[in-house]
Amino acid sequence: MNAQLQSLSAANDALVIAGRAYHSRLLTGTGKYKDLEETRRATEAAGAQIVTVAIRRTNIGQNRDEPNLLDVLPPEKYTILPNTAGCYTAEDAVRTCRLARELLDGHSLVKLEVLGDKKTLYPDVVQTLKAAQTLVAEKFEVMVYTSDDPILARQLEQIGCVAIMPLAAPIGSGLGIQNRWNILEIVENANVPVLVDAGVGTASDAAIAMELGCDGVLMNTAIAGAKDPVLMAKAMRKAVEAGRDAFRAGRIPRKRYASASSPLDGTIA
Repeated sequence: MNAQLQSLSAANDALVIAGRAYHSRLLTGTGKYKDLEETRRATEAAGAQIVTVAIRRTNIGQNRDEPNLLDVLPPEKYTILPNTAGCYTAEDAVRTCRLARELLDGHSLVKLEVLGDKKTLYPDVVQTLKAAQTLVAEKFEVMVYTSDDPILARQLEQIGCVAIMPLAAPIGSGLGIQNRWNILEIVENANVPVLVDAGVGTASDAAIAMELGCDGVLMNTAIAGAKDPVLMAKAMRKAVEAGRDAFRAGRIPRKRYASASSPLDGTIA
């Protein structure tokens, strides 16, 4: 009975993006692994159902003589999320999404990122807004990487983006969530899923993101760059699940002074 209740609870707590439901709230990237076999093993250990693919850097069929990522992560099993990593203008990002739609037979779900600086990989929010407007008008379902600015998040939602993905810290930095207030403000005011994207370094970072109420976490470097990527993927999966459970359970309020676990009222003197 307990197992059935847990299964029902998990089914009722699905992550819904663009009308599609997922039981996993951990999204993973596919870059930086030593080979495709490690990519496959880490993705399976993470329990990810949505995997991001950098169209400008990864072969998904455009280069017939090279290993194809889709051979180890087939679209029948995973939702492939093409991303515009490496794009620095709205025009390049839009062009990359159009290429992805062609390569993936009309696939419309994409992850938009337009970078503004090669050192920090911080997003260019002006170009991001411009690209988002064009892509939404062309019937793409846009999950958008952005800064942790609550006002910008609201504007991107108003444009029609299906998910907002604020950074926790610069891409690949492993610094964890640097401004919890901003993330919380975005979460509390959004009507679409909010997923932390970039900056996660270890399992506790992922758990904190979920405890703040984020709908999911996307990561690549934190797993692929670990000494044991497959083991780290497993740890991240557990952290996301634990953080989500803690958020749903409702934590106790913070207090300045102690509060006994066993109340003293009514005890024998």
